[in-house]
Amino acid sequence: MTGDGVRGSPRRGIASATLGFFVGFAGVVLYGPVAGEFEAAMELSGLALGLLVAAPQLTGSLLRIPFGAWVEDAGAKKPFLVLLGLSILGMVGLAALLVRYYPDGLTGELYPLVFLFGALSGCGIAVFSVGSAQTSYWSPEDRQGTALALYAGLGNSSPGVFALVVPLALAALGLTGAYLAWLGFLVLGTVAYAFLAVDSPYFQFLKQGADPETARERASRHGQELFPGGDAVVALREAAAVPRTWVLVALFFTSFGGFLALTTWYPSYWTSLHGFDLRTAGTLTAVAFTLPAALLRVPGGVASDRFGGEETAVASFAVVGLSAAVLVVTRGYLPAVAATLLLAAGMGVANAAVFQLVPKYVPEAVGGASGLVGGLGAFGGFVVPPMLGAFVDAQGTSGYATGFVVYVALALASVLVAATLYRREPAPAAEGVPADD
Repeated sequence: MTGDGVRGSPRRGIASATLGFFVGFAGVVLYGPVAGEFEAAMELSGLALGLLVAAPQLTGSLLRIPFGAWVEDAGAKKPFLVLLGLSILGMVGLAALLVRYYPDGLTGELYPLVFLFGALSGCGIAVFSVGSAQTSYWSPEDRQGTALALYAGLGNSSPGVFALVVPLALAALGLTGAYLAWLGFLVLGTVAYAFLAVDSPYFQFLKQGADPETARERASRHGQELFPGGDAVVALREAAAVPRTWVLVALFFTSFGGFLALTTWYPSYWTSLHGFDLRTAGTLTAVAFTLPAALLRVPGGVASDRFGGEETAVASFAVVGLSAAVLVVTRGYLPAVAATLLLAAGMGVANAAVFQLVPKYVPEAVGGASGLVGGLGAFGGFVVPPMLGAFVDAQGTSGYATGFVVYVALALASVLVAATLYRREPAPAAEGVPADD
């Protein structure tokens, strides 16, 4: 504790937010790496399998909006712990279900419960908006970009890490043991966050009974430079009234929603179409797609600043469409890996480009627009996998390849939308830049 009753430091605040994000965001791949186990045990159709692997995205995307707004009133620690607590509840339910019924009793009748527990476990994914606020309020204005890039980059890597680890845990511990181990990791990670996390000085002074103006003045003396901008609900309402907000939501639906969808879908693609075992499928998903897409967001932001977000978005979505078209027609392993790497690059750069445009096109409500773009755009992670599953139901194994026509269509639409943006005269850019996701 420092003088004047302030606990913690910027380094501790940012590190704890990154830790919590890493722990919660792993839920993206809750079912993806072991989808084949559930598919075989419950005799699922492609559509049902697509819905199941996407279940965590349902809560993980939509809860970003209200919980991000809650930070403006309560600070980050309480919303963070509520989301991680809900995630633990979902994982406890799933583990109990597997202990009781797997393998012989895990039939299709239990599908609603498996889906429900997956959605609950996905609540941890929504901590992104909470942790980004925690990071911003602890960081000086001239280091926001660096702090948020490290926060988002390290946190976004957890699905790739878990895509590698889960198949290994499955081989060593079995399905039930693997999820029990994951539950242990989630509980330990949540406890570690609870112990390490500290709200920024402004919120600490509010909790000590200071009025907002006094809390702001005292927090400024302790180095805090950014503060809540006002009523978060009003900011969301103002952003929703701006048509350009919904254009950016649509673009982020393709880029980040598409990233989430394929992170969960790729393991099934590699096992069913190319015949790889779960361990190899997990490795390919992580190394060829999830990790590159996450890490390339940083250079994507640099390119957007240098060449313009519109131009960068057009180019990156064109790359997404081209690589998806290759995946539609190829059945060879090496061309598929090369196209997947290209797809990862396109999506990673596109994610950065879209968020670079938020303050440029919605300067009057940057915070609200960031919440809507980040939350509703990520909803693509729930919507797209069932669409891919429908191709499998219609065409069998070859549907895993032809389903990528969905991304060809989304990318083409995104190129057309992004190409029209720079023909408009945007309002002057706002001073604050929202967090990348």
